[in-house]
Amino acid sequence: MERCFLGDRVLLGDGYLGPAALHVVDGKITSVVRQRAPPPPDVPVTDFGPLVVMPGLVDSHVHVNEPGRTEWEGFTSATRAAAAGGITTIVDMPLNSIPPTTTPENLAAKLDAAKDQCFVDVAFWGGVVPGNEACLRPLLEAGLPGFKCFLINSGVDEFPHVTADQVETALQRLCGTGAVLLFHAEVDIGVDPPGGDPKQYATFLASRPRKMENEAIKVVVEQCRKYGVRCHIVHLSSSDALEMIAECKSTGAPLTVETCNHYLTFQSVDIPDCATQYKCCPPIREEENREALWEAVKSGLIDLVVSDHSPCTLDLKQPGVMDFMEAWGGIASVQFDLPVFWTEAARRGLSLHDVSRLMSNNTSRLAGLQSRKGALRDGMDADFVVWDPDEEWTVAEEDIIFKNKISPYIGRRVRGRVHQTLVRGEVVFSDGQVVEVATGSQLLLGPPAAEPDAAKL
Repeated sequence: MERCFLGDRVLLGDGYLGPAALHVVDGKITSVVRQRAPPPPDVPVTDFGPLVVMPGLVDSHVHVNEPGRTEWEGFTSATRAAAAGGITTIVDMPLNSIPPTTTPENLAAKLDAAKDQCFVDVAFWGGVVPGNEACLRPLLEAGLPGFKCFLINSGVDEFPHVTADQVETALQRLCGTGAVLLFHAEVDIGVDPPGGDPKQYATFLASRPRKMENEAIKVVVEQCRKYGVRCHIVHLSSSDALEMIAECKSTGAPLTVETCNHYLTFQSVDIPDCATQYKCCPPIREEENREALWEAVKSGLIDLVVSDHSPCTLDLKQPGVMDFMEAWGGIASVQFDLPVFWTEAARRGLSLHDVSRLMSNNTSRLAGLQSRKGALRDGMDADFVVWDPDEEWTVAEEDIIFKNKISPYIGRRVRGRVHQTLVRGEVVFSDGQVVEVATGSQLLLGPPAAEPDAAKL
């Protein structure tokens, strides 16, 4: 079926933001006309008027947790929340589900759990854990674009961390595949247990110093340069590591880096006692650290911005009651990342094109989805976020669609409201309501055919 979508402010990949007509057949963009050109007779038209039309966001770091911990988050709730946030594709992390996505059999369990529950498209990362090196190639052949590993205790027993030797083994297996290895880049440096009040955020912050990240990133940089395999640092929080990241990239090594909105929005000094909704690992740090991360985002040294949506049940957080040392570490935010990021980005002089590059184009490239996601051009999926970047509103608990209504963004004033989200030309969210039928697809595309130039992300 052919359809036409018109808009006064359509964002295209070469810097264009203006009138355009997007022609779509069977969910794919077939042509883009840079004017409000009327379609042929009998072609249905949707006119978005003055709202901004951008490529749907691709969030490449989401913990869905189903099966096994579905009470934390499930595919239905996570993808409905994503749709409400203008996200048209998420990439599911291999933990904290049970079983984790570390073997072909476990992947089959994950796919079965997601079946008929996805309101947006979903791709999947695999995991590298001790002893599963023989599973890496079969998981790539099954359609996964890459893997995640931890260099420190992950927090769940079924996903143990790997040693430096095991990282090397994994990289050897991945040579020549085009796959990417994602690193939770913290290592145990023997920090003494903090002696402060566990109700105070400063006590938790002292337990996860920047050095834990910096030492881990040294390992990642060395291995990336040694093997030439795509390596990606997830949720960078330590600005101290930016210099070595820049040096590594300058050599042409295929290293990429992400950060998260909570590191770009909050600062440690403002976090109240027992406000465990802010706890994550690595932690939210000081104001000067936040500002240095922003400079790296603006310069392009940091390649992408994601949610790291890592929810849990209320009993594991208990904001205002439980202390920082005992609460689960993870922040729930997938629904609010576009307005949260834009609120701060616009104030710092970034453009809508920067938003799309950081949250659509580069995230899709990381996950091997660049041939169909992350841009509005011929041959791409007709995935759109339609929004007003100037509308201001306050995040309220009753707005939350993800399963457990715990988030540090509750009560925060933000700029930018999503009005509609379309996946392959079909509306999945419109003016506060998610559609009733789940029509999202499972994306099993496999890695790119050749190693990409990481600098082009």
